[in-house]
Amino acid sequence: MWIVIDATISKSNQINSSIFFIMETNHLSLSKGVYDLLKDHLKVNNKLSNFNKNKLSEELKTAKILPSKSLPEDVVSINTLVEITDLETQVDLNFALVSPSEAKIKLNKLSALSPIGVALLGYSEGNEVQWEMPEGLKTFKINRIADE
Repeated sequence: MWIVIDATISKSNQINSSIFFIMETNHLSLSKGVYDLLKDHLKVNNKLSNFNKNKLSEELKTAKILPSKSLPEDVVSINTLVEITDLETQVDLNFALVSPSEAKIKLNKLSALSPIGVALLGYSEGNEVQWEMPEGLKTFKINRIADE
């Protein structure tokens, strides 16, 4: 487990800090295209929290970059159906991860660049993934992955 401390000093010289506990991560397996997409997203997205920026940056440094056709079938990528469980609420979620231009929330097609998409890309079935979502730090377990 890693501990990340995020501290800032306000204009009135008060220290604002947050402590995050990060579970040890597995190495991501990504196609070159998805790797480039995530790397660009990291550079241009100002909405990522410090926790998510640091985590994604470290994950990309150690990611296995593979040709698309060589990605294992149990890895989350674009155009995969994903079933996950929110470990805090025990709620199961099912959706397809698609390119941003194909996202249609009413059809359960989520953008690969949505918070949950960025969190899961490159992970495998059985992995637990921690990511700071708009409602706070969440841990998800990946139950099943299939081609869309």
